[in-house]
Amino acid sequence: MADAAVEFLLEKLRNLVLDEKPKLYMKTEMEQLERELRIMKVFLNDSTAKQRRNDPVVREIVRQATDVIYEADDVIDSILTYKANHSRFRMSLRSRLMDNKFSGQLSGVTAKITSFFSFSRKVQSDFASLGVDEEQDKENLKEPAIRRDNIVGFGEEMKTLVEYLCEETEQLDVSTIVGMPGIGKTTLAWKIYTCPEIEYEFPIRIWIHVSNNFTDKDIFLAILRKFRPDDVIGQSVEELAELVFGHLKHGRFLIVLDDVRSVDDWDRLQIALPKFNNLIKVLITTCNEAMGRHASRSSRLPCKVRFLNDSESWSLLQLEVFGKHDGCPQELENVGKLIAKQCKGLPLAVVVMGGILAQKDNPSSAMAERKAVWIKACQEIPVYLNEKFYDDLPQHLRVCFLYFGMFPSKFEISVWNLVRMWIAEGFILKREDGFSVEETAENYLEDLINRHLVEVGQYSGDGKVKTCSIHQMLHDFCKIKARTENVLQEIKCTHGVFEPPISQLSLNRRLCIHSDVPDFLHSKPSCPRVRSFVSFSSDEINLPPKDNSAIPAAFQQLRLLDIKPIIFSKFPSELFQLLHLRYLALSLSLSFLPVGFSKLWSLQTLIVDTTCRTLEIKADILKLADLRHFKTNASADLLRSSKTRQEAQKLQTLAMVSPQCCTEENFGTARNLKKLGIRGRLSPFFDGTEGSFDCVGKLANLVKLKLLNDVFPRAPSQSRVQSLPPAYKFPPRLRSLTLSDTLLDWTKMSVLASLEKLQVLKLKGKAFMGHTWVTDDGGFRDLQALHIGHTDLVIWVASAYHFPELRNLELYNCEKLQEVPIELADIPSFQRLELYQTKLAAASANRIHERKQKYIQERSHKQREFKLSVFPQN
Repeated sequence: MADAAVEFLLEKLRNLVLDEKPKLYMKTEMEQLERELRIMKVFLNDSTAKQRRNDPVVREIVRQATDVIYEADDVIDSILTYKANHSRFRMSLRSRLMDNKFSGQLSGVTAKITSFFSFSRKVQSDFASLGVDEEQDKENLKEPAIRRDNIVGFGEEMKTLVEYLCEETEQLDVSTIVGMPGIGKTTLAWKIYTCPEIEYEFPIRIWIHVSNNFTDKDIFLAILRKFRPDDVIGQSVEELAELVFGHLKHGRFLIVLDDVRSVDDWDRLQIALPKFNNLIKVLITTCNEAMGRHASRSSRLPCKVRFLNDSESWSLLQLEVFGKHDGCPQELENVGKLIAKQCKGLPLAVVVMGGILAQKDNPSSAMAERKAVWIKACQEIPVYLNEKFYDDLPQHLRVCFLYFGMFPSKFEISVWNLVRMWIAEGFILKREDGFSVEETAENYLEDLINRHLVEVGQYSGDGKVKTCSIHQMLHDFCKIKARTENVLQEIKCTHGVFEPPISQLSLNRRLCIHSDVPDFLHSKPSCPRVRSFVSFSSDEINLPPKDNSAIPAAFQQLRLLDIKPIIFSKFPSELFQLLHLRYLALSLSLSFLPVGFSKLWSLQTLIVDTTCRTLEIKADILKLADLRHFKTNASADLLRSSKTRQEAQKLQTLAMVSPQCCTEENFGTARNLKKLGIRGRLSPFFDGTEGSFDCVGKLANLVKLKLLNDVFPRAPSQSRVQSLPPAYKFPPRLRSLTLSDTLLDWTKMSVLASLEKLQVLKLKGKAFMGHTWVTDDGGFRDLQALHIGHTDLVIWVASAYHFPELRNLELYNCEKLQEVPIELADIPSFQRLELYQTKLAAASANRIHERKQKYIQERSHKQREFKLSVFPQN
């Protein structure tokens, strides 16, 4: 993780060196440190590659590099803090003395880096003289052992894939097996490869392990060995590809490509495969689902290997330990089943644990001794998890993956928050071409999902991942690996004793605690090097007044603070001294945000939940130059300005705010605003009496708008919104619109139907009311997701023509709706229908499902699976 830390430090150092106001005496020392850090960055990239061989000497070198990087980071943060607190940095004797102090610290760190290089080069030289690299490189190129015996499960998957491989096609046919590392993809592929039916069907079968170390030449040579014994190794890649193509033009072949990593790898290989030969079948295993979808035919989704159930896991464990399904002594059965269960259905974990038990369990020992061995193994399951999948990750994804250890087990993680936490941590420094840092981070997450290391929880209306989680075994691995590499440390409390002890937390960079938070803070920890502190406790926490300032007192150099379970009834003013905060998420029982927030000049993301309906923002947060995202559940009243602001250039999210805040003065320079939420009285807002909807319509980059009609203390029915602004007044690029409590008549839907780029429409909490909705012709040309909730709608008249691109339809608490229009089943893109507390329409939903299934069978080459969810079931 040191490479990410040094890149983040270089960015801060560059900004500080370029800062000429005031000009620093220690600029020379900073430039020298920057040069040394650039060299260290190159060194770390090389060393990290060696670290994949798990050599303890290399790991120690990287650990020492991390320590000195963190020390340099502490010095830079100290300089930035002093600058922020002393605007006249050069005007006093004290400032001159501080200059000298910081210069000495910078020189000291630079000297440590120089000394570190001398040590590491000597160690690497000695290491290389032993010839270890060459031997280990040979080891890395070895093909992994294929599991041929003690195979459990895969029955349905094997049946499906054998049918795919035996069916007639018009051209070369590709099938893919996808799943997370250790799930059994290679085992399943080998089981198919050696299946008698496949052996009969394909006289010539070729098995190739691809992996990360392959070259095109290696693969082509491996294929050619099946056809010609003569030596062709001296020929070029292009010549070899032509030879492979020539041998495969005619005949019946099965080619298994095991462990293909990327789309590019497959694209480079398939040039040698003649597509016109419909007798060739290719079977690919991969962790990358995007690659699997790319390689498979459009009509065929990749085959996802499922997890083992508890019974299968227990059967496999017994096979590994005792050589048969039922060989376990009764006395060991309970702990054995627990071990199998804790492997969470991952075959690799079961096999590894079985091998360990077979080695350590001595059948001739007393049963009590044997049981103790099994119990100890049960406690150490995460330690034995194979790290192969982690070693295969690109450098930029490793720290992002380990960061999942910051969250509790089985926690449903908000992707919006996760992405912005990664950015605040400094993990996303390089933008991919044409993408913002947020989009780059989302691409990183998608990569982890495609590798089956992260599981999707929920999708948002626009098809993006809304929540995610991580498999229990991988979560345990993340925590252990992150702790050993000093990425993060989880704090736990057992019987009133914290582990690790609070006295040992002073050198950690990131801490998380999800239980016993008040006791921890009451102990007054002192952690000057901690940069991130998070708590995702399942319980709301009300801190005693005496501990109100415990967090800023303990963590004075924080960059990231997420403590939403803690509700502050009085705001700790000491928090405004945390000048490096880039991400802050907290909860209040207050109706205002203090003026001191204006001091948090580094803030990028500010999330505030409050028990109040309104939130007065006394700080001029729009003047925070780096602020990109502000979110609150209340109606926020921003500080008013009498003139057009020159700030808010980076602002992308502003939600929720009061209609009165929507003025030209506030939004005039918010050119990058993409997401806006407005909560308050909407009728006067729409007609221009309070605020200006016109200024919202001028937000050229706004793609997501949420409008909540809040007229408290009156009931929404007493302030019904009579009409919407005309379609031309809405933002021109608007893709997602949410309305709530507006009680509009269904005849007003024609306005929304006219929004040409609208893809997601959420009508929540009585947004529209009335007996009948007859959908008008000519609208919703691009609408893909429609949510209707809490309405008294009875009759809905619509056809496939009205929603030609609809994919998802959600009907929540539409208790009077008699039926869902059956004609919606004829929409080719329609994939999901969800009914919740909408029981009268359930019968029509089932008819749509039946009609859709028939439609899919008739047009299988164009249509994917249709999903129907009805709750409660009739």
